Amino acid sequence: MDLNYTEAQHAFRAEIREWLAVNVPRTPLASFDTKEGFAAHREWERTLAKGNWGMVTWPEVYGGRGCDLIEWLIFEEEYYRAGAPLRVNQNGIFLLGPTLMEYGTEEQKARFIPAMASGDEIWAQGWSEPNAGSDMAAIRCRADRDGDEFVINGQKIWSTRAVYADWVFGLFRTDPASERHRGLSKILVPLNAAGITVRPIAQLNGLPGFAEIFFDDVRVPAFNMLGGEGEGWNIAMATAGFERGLMLRSPARFQQAARRLVDLYRDRGNDILDPSIEDAVLRCYMDAEAYALSTYQTASKLTRGGSIGPEASCNKIFWSEMDILIHETAMKLLGARAEIEPETATEITELGSWLDGFMFAQSGPIYAGTNEIQRNIIAERMLGMPRK
Repeated sequence: MDLNYTEAQHAFRAEIREWLAVNVPRTPLASFDTKEGFAAHREWERTLAKGNWGMVTWPEVYGGRGCDLIEWLIFEEEYYRAGAPLRVNQNGIFLLGPTLMEYGTEEQKARFIPAMASGDEIWAQGWSEPNAGSDMAAIRCRADRDGDEFVINGQKIWSTRAVYADWVFGLFRTDPASERHRGLSKILVPLNAAGITVRPIAQLNGLPGFAEIFFDDVRVPAFNMLGGEGEGWNIAMATAGFERGLMLRSPARFQQAARRLVDLYRDRGNDILDPSIEDAVLRCYMDAEAYALSTYQTASKLTRGGSIGPEASCNKIFWSEMDILIHETAMKLLGARAEIEPETATEITELGSWLDGFMFAQSGPIYAGTNEIQRNIIAERMLGMPRK
């Protein structure tokens, strides 16, 4: 891996930095877990699309720039450095989009990817079900074939962004006689279809970041099935690989948080009484840089034709636990002031952002597959340890 950037890469960095300086909103957008904030973030997605920045690794025909993964990492570094809004369509562009590129037909790519890149269609996840959370192979939600359609019945829960999203992608059992990971298919479902009921679920901060979705005889064209019938498990594992390994949590997100933590530590100065906090700040900064180098190594491997395997589980454990440590350390630095909420006063918005980040970080070891499950994967598939 060559850690030196080429002239073309330096020019690309300068281009995105200049564009972001002109276009990033001057005031932070409201949370995309509110109706107003969701609409504002959708509009930001459209602004990105106008500059062909919606997802830079996609081909130009689909609204991208045909960039490689190193250029994507450069884009992410500049994006977070500029304080640009979080991506409300991250389920689409970071998870479903790459999966469509790999498994979708040309007709499916043409139908779904440009609308995803433009922000015209925002996506939710439909993995978990009651009694089938971390164990996705226990899915029961049925999709029965009826000619050129599937008829879906059942329930999904903890569906991220589903309250205001336009579509949901999920796993459904298309073979009623099947068990475990067999007989599952990945199907794309419009959330405005007849028979769908979406009920919000509040997060720790009280906002509806999740939802449960009920399907009552929901008819979906067979065209919306990704891959072949019964191939859903393998396709879902590819999506999970993107979620755990590279795309969903770029290192720039944590590098920027670690830099903010260092600034917070410096601002507190002589007020710090606990000497262990300095060690925690240093560890957070070093871990963020180490994760960045590891991700560059993975990107270089993929560029040379390699693939992401079970090591994606190592990445997921590392970044989720690092995120918690960064925000726990910030809470200690802030003391009682850490509990000030973002909307309390405009002059202390920075304090509130740490609280929001702390609450969200608690979910890191759970979503994208619990860290307990990830450790099982590492033990069995990387270390060759026997199953209990």
